[in-house]
Amino acid sequence: MDARDLLLDEHGRMHAASVTGQKGSLAERTFGGLSDEQMRVRPREDLNSLAWLMWHIARAEDIFSNIILSGRDQVVDDGWLPRLKISRRDFGIGMSKPEVAELTAQVDVTALRDYRDAVGRRTQEVIRGFGPADWQGELQAPALEKAAASASWAACSSPTPPCTWARPRRCARQAASAPEFS
Repeated sequence: MDARDLLLDEHGRMHAASVTGQKGSLAERTFGGLSDEQMRVRPREDLNSLAWLMWHIARAEDIFSNIILSGRDQVVDDGWLPRLKISRRDFGIGMSKPEVAELTAQVDVTALRDYRDAVGRRTQEVIRGFGPADWQGELQAPALEKAAASASWAACSSPTPPCTWARPRRCARQAASAPEFS
């Protein structure tokens, strides 16, 4: 097993069986068989629903695997926002409690499951296309700039090292010049 096969296998463990065929995946054990109502439950006002968590995870993966790693458009750009019945393009860092409640109530859970599956399939495609140079661990500043400019981080307001997410262009420049990226 090489690095690509290991990554594909580990990634597959996080997705529904419809993405990789792994019926015992973490996603199947966590989300499988739950109703829309169960996916929308927030145990307390300060905790997120499973629907919000699924959306957040899918958005982060979509941004990272498509814009940053492969330089492609996001899956969400293929008409998913109307299907999801939401307008947020970010991935939820810094959302207020009312914003979390609104997204949880509005999102179409069936479409959300389909979106997460589509993101997972695209990520698998990206990983399968990796060549030897792609494993060198270098992220390119233009890819980070494109992610920052895509409005994916625009709504974020939480200060997160090494930069403030509310200033995405500055954040991308800082991240691209950080020692771990050079």
